[in-house]
Amino acid sequence: MTLRVQDLIVRKSLSIQAPVSHVFDVFAHRIDAWWPRSHHIGKDPNFVARLEPRVGGRWYEVCADGVQCDWGRVLVWEPPHRLVLSWEINADFQHDPSIDNEVEVLFRAEGDDRTRVELEHRKIERYGDKAAAMQAVFDSERGWAGILKELQRVSEARNA
Repeated sequence: MTLRVQDLIVRKSLSIQAPVSHVFDVFAHRIDAWWPRSHHIGKDPNFVARLEPRVGGRWYEVCADGVQCDWGRVLVWEPPHRLVLSWEINADFQHDPSIDNEVEVLFRAEGDDRTRVELEHRKIERYGDKAAAMQAVFDSERGWAGILKELQRVSEARNA
């Protein structure tokens, strides 16, 4: 008998009133401006979110006390249309490279001044017996839905 583990995926999308290059820039280069302050894995809630803009670059936080906490790595860097990040945060919200989920973000033009952002968080089944619970977290308003709304807010502000 063969047992096949079901692929667990969360997909979210929204439309942002701003050009593709601007939205990609806000996502990748200004992540700290939109990443929720409640979403950190370090002990210090005062942190700066960073994303190194290259394949192999880190995705991480730097706490006010200087401690750095990795979230994952940049797997694909194709500005301004596509970005794939490893998500290396376990169910206890600690860095764990063995989790190795992927977050793919696509930026698609909808006319001259509008961008459709499509996010797919995949390989959630790697959480094992906690996979369904983690899928629910990622699929919730406190998960990717709310996080993308923050990206939208900052991107549409234009002066942020």
